[in-house]
Amino acid sequence: MERLDEIVKLVSEFERIDVNTLSDRLKVSKVTIRKDLDKLETKGLLRREHGYAVLNSGDDLNVRLSFHYDTKRRIAQEAAKIVQDNETIMIESGSTCALLAEEICRTKKNVKIITNSYFIADYIKQTDSCKIILLGGEFQKDSQVTVGPLLKEMIRFFHVEHAFVGTDGYDENLGFTGKDLMRSEVVQYMSEASDRMIVLTDSSKFTRKGIVKRFGFKQIAQVVTDKAIPKEAVERLKAADIKLTLI
Repeated sequence: MERLDEIVKLVSEFERIDVNTLSDRLKVSKVTIRKDLDKLETKGLLRREHGYAVLNSGDDLNVRLSFHYDTKRRIAQEAAKIVQDNETIMIESGSTCALLAEEICRTKKNVKIITNSYFIADYIKQTDSCKIILLGGEFQKDSQVTVGPLLKEMIRFFHVEHAFVGTDGYDENLGFTGKDLMRSEVVQYMSEASDRMIVLTDSSKFTRKGIVKRFGFKQIAQVVTDKAIPKEAVERLKAADIKLTLI
């Protein structure tokens, strides 16, 4: 896992890097590097091109996973510590949330994950340590999630202690913001169906603003992010009595 993380970090840094360089840097054979690249390409974290590993471009989840990958991975590892064996949790869509699901399934036992993300379900489908409960509804193919009134009705059957969600942006007055109204509504449903809502986001989101309010400060129990978060955002979150975990 550490070597794969390092490969993604290098590809993200250089955008295009050859197999020989990766082999020299990581002190492993080119055969091993090629096998690693196959695994990462299958996950959608990069693509292979004539002896090179190339950073993907675009805006789907596979691509977004590769942006700030090392930071997102560390956020996911920290957030996974919150979850106990045999727990049932909710996880919303998003690249950091996908890495959280993977980390939970790698380090915990018998965890049930309730999610509206078909991407996450597919991302962790090979694991035996997690059970996936997929919420139905109207399917948005670009983001690979379900939304709408049917999903709202299904969530009412559940109540969990922890719900993990992502965000597209931040507003010091509104709270956390999003790009899509229906996906933002899903977070509201999860808030009602959980005791503690935990936001996972890299610090870059604190300098962006979405067009839709996702959730206000009073709905959030904890934020897990990196130390590059703006000072003003730190002060605002602490003033709202939100637990802030920095990695």
